[in-house]
Amino acid sequence: MASKRSLATKLGVVAGFEAPSAALEQYPTPPDLAAHVVHLADLHGDVDGRTVLDLGTGTGMLALAAALRGPARVFGIELDRGALSTATENERRVAASAPVHWLQGDATRLPLDVPDPVTVVMNPPFGAQDGNRNADRGFLATASRVAAVSYSVHNAGSREFVEAFAADNGGEVTHAFAADFAIDAQFDHHTEAAREIDTEVYRIEWS
Repeated sequence: MASKRSLATKLGVVAGFEAPSAALEQYPTPPDLAAHVVHLADLHGDVDGRTVLDLGTGTGMLALAAALRGPARVFGIELDRGALSTATENERRVAASAPVHWLQGDATRLPLDVPDPVTVVMNPPFGAQDGNRNADRGFLATASRVAAVSYSVHNAGSREFVEAFAADNGGEVTHAFAADFAIDAQFDHHTEAAREIDTEVYRIEWS
């Protein structure tokens, strides 16, 4: 197994959003964080030989990280056609050996049946924008329906919500850890060139 550092290095070529949408909370997942999440999933046997599903894939960071770790196949689901176009270009840059299937659609209304066993990886919208509260709930609901296990990134302070949602939907949080999430200024409401926000990553086993 390649190291987490080497995985992050390979992901350094992944391009972000050309025209990010504030309403969709389109912030690119940092390579270091994506490498950390997928490396942990790989250590738990949740990637090799499995179907990996990236809900709200954006420009493909988590999907491509998984594709570098020997899955049977990877699906990246994204609503934004422009982001999917960039994801396709990123696939060529990364040159992953596993097949990646990019599909335009709503991750909360999954547009396909996925072969078992399924591992979901996702960085869903945090619900920080007006009118978008609890946006990550729909993504977790999809994971609860299709996944054996999921890995998801959430805003800091989400533990009570995530654990309660998992318990109510046949899941159990097995691992949780804090992670820094670097954000470059890309919207009018950003007042700093770059900043780090506190996030949390959860591994959930679904029955």
